[in-house]
Amino acid sequence: MIVVMNVVVSVAVIIVLQLLGMLIFSWMTPFNDLEELKKGNLAVGLALGGKFMGTAIILGVAAYTNHSIWFMMLWFAVGYVCLIVTYWIFELATPGLKLSEHLKNGNVAVGVLLCFVFIGMSFAISSLII
Repeated sequence: MIVVMNVVVSVAVIIVLQLLGMLIFSWMTPFNDLEELKKGNLAVGLALGGKFMGTAIILGVAAYTNHSIWFMMLWFAVGYVCLIVTYWIFELATPGLKLSEHLKNGNVAVGVLLCFVFIGMSFAISSLII
């Protein structure tokens, strides 16, 4: 019974952290992510999917490598901050390319690029958690 309760609590915490992570990422964009998805903006969908997958990878590794929910949350927070910093560094490293503007305009190439930046960096960041 205790094992089942631990799993239920862990899954609930993971869901809350994933949703919180996505909410914070949505605050970083100057447009409404959900409205853009409703319009069928594939570029935003790709970038948002990459953010979701990236946070899920970090969260999964944090959950796998920690036996305490508190340590899992701590390492997720550290990894998540690294992922946010990565986004801002990437934004600064591409001065002629306003990422959020291109996403809002539906530039699929930028959406694909950001998707893989988030997924790739989440794998690299996750290796630090282990």
